[in-house]
Amino acid sequence: MSPVSRRTPHGQSPLRTVQVLGGGNAGSSAHVRSLAAGLVARGVRVTVCAPLEADRAYGFTDVGAQHVHVPRSSDPVSVATLRTVCADADLVHAHGLHASFRAALALSGRNTPLVVTWHNYAHAEGARAHLLRLLECRVVRAATVVLGTSFGLVDRARRRGARDARLAAVAAPRPATGDEHPDRSRSKVRAELGALGRPLLLASAPLEPDRGHELLLDAARAWRLLDPVPLVLVAGEGPLRPLLQQRIEDEELPVRLLGRREDTGELLTAADVALLPRSREARSILAQEALHARVPLVAVRTDGITELVGDAAELVPDQDAAAFADAVARLLDDPERREELREMGARQAATWPTEDETVAQVLSVYDELTRPWPPN
Repeated sequence: MSPVSRRTPHGQSPLRTVQVLGGGNAGSSAHVRSLAAGLVARGVRVTVCAPLEADRAYGFTDVGAQHVHVPRSSDPVSVATLRTVCADADLVHAHGLHASFRAALALSGRNTPLVVTWHNYAHAEGARAHLLRLLECRVVRAATVVLGTSFGLVDRARRRGARDARLAAVAAPRPATGDEHPDRSRSKVRAELGALGRPLLLASAPLEPDRGHELLLDAARAWRLLDPVPLVLVAGEGPLRPLLQQRIEDEELPVRLLGRREDTGELLTAADVALLPRSREARSILAQEALHARVPLVAVRTDGITELVGDAAELVPDQDAAAFADAVARLLDDPERREELREMGARQAATWPTEDETVAQVLSVYDELTRPWPPN
């Protein structure tokens, strides 16, 4: 018998959950949309607390969830709003460190179970590193269960004092890639981008610090010497755009900043190689989309990426632009290796959890934390 069916016999009210999201991360936002769709389909009432722009981008209400605007701030007004929304919840599920901190504040003094999912590796230096550690400790000790999207995040939660930390099954929804007419889609996109007769490389990340964009531009200097010179596309928007654009123009780099795009799947279909010069996410959306789309991936090696892709990508040391540039150049010159990575990527992607499996795991946790204890 499913967890939901045990909670809804004889006219009992369905399980009421609140999903708390900061709205600043593509991986966690896509996960919450997928999770909300699966939960609603199984009879669970879902309210998503997130900034308004997150609902506009990911459509939580489109899949049957209720949306309540809660800014990314931890100010008293935002926490009070969240506390009101959570008042009649059977369970609260927060995604990301800062969203989890707000949820912990909102639930202070209540017995409502709190599930926390960590999607990213938070990083800070100096005095901020101490504050980050305190914040992580506060969150995991308030949580009933912590779900980490990688073994590294699970270990980190346990080191911070989590009572119960488990590996999370988190699926990435497959992008729309125009599979009905793959040849036409690929050629059309490449023509629109001006990439006919030259390799096309794709990176996708917000134009923010610590996203690897400087390393990518360093590598692009070397790619100017290739024949033909590849075109590097960067999908994403952010505060670093003016600085990056100025450097691209000053150094005449073969890089084009595309801004925010909704067609990453089509861009991947057209690309020869996907690029991941840095990832804060334990389960990078771009890496998953690339392997699903059978596009060779070159990525900087991290614990999360290695765990995610295994041997199905070219991995290079962190902060090594020369190694990154060389790996891409070798791959462009080796069609057999590219085909091998396509096949290995497809096999690796087949091992990842599906959206149904992700929802089933989360429901089992919810049921464990909310079902009534048997009478003595």
